[in-house]
Amino acid sequence: MCADTTDTKTTPEYKDTLNLPQTDFPMRAGLPKREPEWLARWQEIGVYDRLREKDGRTPFTLHDGPPYANGHLHIGHGLNKTIKDMIVRSHQMMGFDARYIPGWDCHGLPIEWKIEEKYRAKGRDKDAVDVVEFRKECRDFAAEWVDIQRDEFQRLGITGNWAEPYLTMDYHAEAVIAGEFQKFLMNGTLYQGSKPVMWSPVEKTALAEAEVEYQDRQVDAIWVKFPVVSAQSDALDSEAAVAAEEAPLEEREAIRAAVDKRQAQLESASVVIWTTTPWTIPQNRAICFGPEIGYGLYEVTGTPDECWANVGDLYLLADALAEQTLSAARLEEGQYRRLRDVQTDEIKALVCAHPLRGAAGAEGEWDFDVPLLPGDHVTDDAGTGFVHTAPSHGDDDFQIGRKHGLPMTYNVLDDSSYRADLPFFGGEQIIRQNGKPGGANKAVIGKLVESARLLARSRLTISDAHSWRSKAPVIRLNRPQWFVAIDRPVGDGHDDYGRTIRERALASIDQLVEWTPKRGRNRLYSMIESRPDWVLSRQRAWGVPMTCFVKKDTQPDDPAFLLRDADVNARILAAFEAEGADAWYAPGAKERFIGDAADPEQYEQVFDILDVWFDSGSTHAFVLRDRPDGTADGIADVYMEGTDQHRGWFHSSLLQACGTIGRAPYRAVVTHGFTLDEKGNKMSKSLGNTIVPEEVVKQYGADILRLWVAQTDYTADQRIGPEILKGVADSYRRLRNTMRFLLGSLPEEVPALPAELPELERLMLHRLAEIDGQVRAAYKAYDFQRAWRTVFDFATLDLSAFYFDVRKDALYCDAEGSPRRVACEAVMGEIYQRLVTWLAPILVFTMEEVWLERHPEAGASVHLLDMPETPETWLDPALADRSRIVRGARRVVLGALEQARRDKVIGSSLEAAPVVHLSGEHAATIRDAETFADLCITSQITLSSDPAPEGAFTLDDVPGVGVVFDRAEGQKCARCWKVLPDVGTHAHDDVCGRCDAALD
Repeated sequence: MCADTTDTKTTPEYKDTLNLPQTDFPMRAGLPKREPEWLARWQEIGVYDRLREKDGRTPFTLHDGPPYANGHLHIGHGLNKTIKDMIVRSHQMMGFDARYIPGWDCHGLPIEWKIEEKYRAKGRDKDAVDVVEFRKECRDFAAEWVDIQRDEFQRLGITGNWAEPYLTMDYHAEAVIAGEFQKFLMNGTLYQGSKPVMWSPVEKTALAEAEVEYQDRQVDAIWVKFPVVSAQSDALDSEAAVAAEEAPLEEREAIRAAVDKRQAQLESASVVIWTTTPWTIPQNRAICFGPEIGYGLYEVTGTPDECWANVGDLYLLADALAEQTLSAARLEEGQYRRLRDVQTDEIKALVCAHPLRGAAGAEGEWDFDVPLLPGDHVTDDAGTGFVHTAPSHGDDDFQIGRKHGLPMTYNVLDDSSYRADLPFFGGEQIIRQNGKPGGANKAVIGKLVESARLLARSRLTISDAHSWRSKAPVIRLNRPQWFVAIDRPVGDGHDDYGRTIRERALASIDQLVEWTPKRGRNRLYSMIESRPDWVLSRQRAWGVPMTCFVKKDTQPDDPAFLLRDADVNARILAAFEAEGADAWYAPGAKERFIGDAADPEQYEQVFDILDVWFDSGSTHAFVLRDRPDGTADGIADVYMEGTDQHRGWFHSSLLQACGTIGRAPYRAVVTHGFTLDEKGNKMSKSLGNTIVPEEVVKQYGADILRLWVAQTDYTADQRIGPEILKGVADSYRRLRNTMRFLLGSLPEEVPALPAELPELERLMLHRLAEIDGQVRAAYKAYDFQRAWRTVFDFATLDLSAFYFDVRKDALYCDAEGSPRRVACEAVMGEIYQRLVTWLAPILVFTMEEVWLERHPEAGASVHLLDMPETPETWLDPALADRSRIVRGARRVVLGALEQARRDKVIGSSLEAAPVVHLSGEHAATIRDAETFADLCITSQITLSSDPAPEGAFTLDDVPGVGVVFDRAEGQKCARCWKVLPDVGTHAHDDVCGRCDAALD
């Protein structure tokens, strides 16, 4: 190895003759301070706009899933936007016209809730504020946060059309969203229905599934007795008749008596249900049982003190749950007995009374029969095997009710209070405005105790639905809402992938969309396959209103219920384009829009707003379809969001597009997991384990955060924390050191590749060609972890630890213009061109710094480049095979030298001249001792085909190579430090022949 610049023994004049690396590229990056300078430079030279001027390129569009404009960025935002940026930049540098239009969700409850919080803090009532004034405050709030978040995203090095983002609150966007809604109005899929929805009593609105999170909370669990009032089974009567007909005359009366006894037993029994929502008992309309479950009739034979059961009580229970149920009633073994099986046909025949039937003061309210109905959702895992069914308050309940014609109930109001005239419970609330439990459960339980219908109660913790904004519990509540029917034929002619929205969505998932990772397909497919109709309406103020009118004194199933008129729709859209959606709330809006299409007095204006997921689901229309920088067919090449968006944006966009254009609005869907702390825990401010992008950028720089993203498998949950970031920074330093050496070693004018190259240089070109294909494939597959690891391993293992280490001697000591040095410099120029472009999508700031170090001219930027085309002729598999053999033998030599160093035999590998014994493929491949000595960084090497003697250094995984250590003969060259016999025999008496010629 040649002389080091810090070695005090180097003769000064010889040191000055060495071609040592020269660069101003600093080892310390100083990213937090310098990154803003590059951001300003990119803006000044207009990098994004200049890329759009490149002609003849295939467009590639990543459509941005809009974040809410309501707060500072969290680490999930940083991960999300960085992955998107890597997708866009890598495709641009692979030859596409990669467009990225950032966007924001500006409507909906997240923003409205923030304004309401301000009102509550000031003691103001939101409902007393003019709706247009309230909407203006929401608009101003969103606009302020758009500006803040835009700056925060750009600080992370995210490229895009930041000057013209899309906002769902722009007038054109609001007009398009309303127009997309009107397509459902006109194609026959929109209807008003009444079914249970996720309802937030605190926020007084329906919530989408994506707006709900599950948290543990304590609830009251109760076991309730429903008295049987009829057990007349036609099946049992028929069975008895057949048995009696076949039996002797004297036995027939006994058979009939046995059947009568079975029915009499049941008519004296109670069916026991279990529920964790006591407040739903007043709305009960049926009991469901499982046809495949085993049931029995149980009799109470004894009771302890303080027990709501009585001796002689008969209870119908699932056998698997009977002991658990009776234990909850404080009955011990020996205080009850099982009388007999109860068959499915017997259960079907049962009719019960509501547990509150006959309560004084409630005449007529609960005086109806409660049937027992089969239900596939009933299990014997928990409860009693019987499920209390309130069609107004549960999905399964609603489906059962619709199938069997059960009536809906409307006992619970928007604020979760019982209607004022409901006996016993009027005015009691389920959830108070502060999110705490109201008195409804307590009141119902008290009345059940008073009516002798409660068998047991307990407190337990369950995972229950909560609003992710207010953090208050959510209830299932029957409310008139607007729905899109996903199984009704869509009358729009877009039937290539099915006639209904569900058919089109499922066909799109399987036929039109690539999924990364593949499991995303299964997740969304199963959701679409089983989902109910789409609830579009929200009872809020800030959003795009549902621009329709309903005829007074008609019912939803009446064909005249909805006003469907193209001219009315056109007037609404024209107003929204000019004035925004606030036009819907202006005085005289109904008359203005209906015009002469109908008598406005006969219609009511709908003031529900569209679910914000409909807004974001419609963005493909006003971004991809309508903008000049959109797409020719209105379809995005890729959507990329977190895995939670399978039930959010991916889902709503799919439904919306399938209802309006007949297919998915995307060709590929990429999903990332959630970000956890270093221990794998969910991040929480209360735990103090949150990582904020701004803090990482201030300490390390945005490139370190971006490198963390590239190093992770984003398709699963990732971890981040101080120790992890230190490891990322260490990887960055190692790469930066490689780039610094490369910059310092390249001449100002890089020579062209010579026609004839040494084998080592040809190997490096082969590796460049190999890696170029691997990197491009990884980028195309959105696999940034693989792209980074491929380049990083090449830079640190192939370059720093091998090629650069070997070629330092030639670079430093060979004469200027020597064939070996020229070849090395030319190949290093090719390496430089590829490293900076391969890594530019990941390390956007650092690769700009590396590029500008050699290209400081005005207007230059690495981000204006494409990855260089790499000739296939560089590929040389045969050379690569030989190299594998040579590098294996080299490892054995380096192992022997390291042992000599440990034994203090030598200090430098240049003091060695080992004898290398080769056999087999190694002997056939390694023939040039001088070249092999250069590879092993020794002064001399002797190659021998003799068998390795006993005691030779070997490695088990490299058979056929043995090394015997020997010291190099001769003197140490004062310039290159090799120990050679010819030192002292030249004009310069203390250097070798190679250095003597270089000095001349």
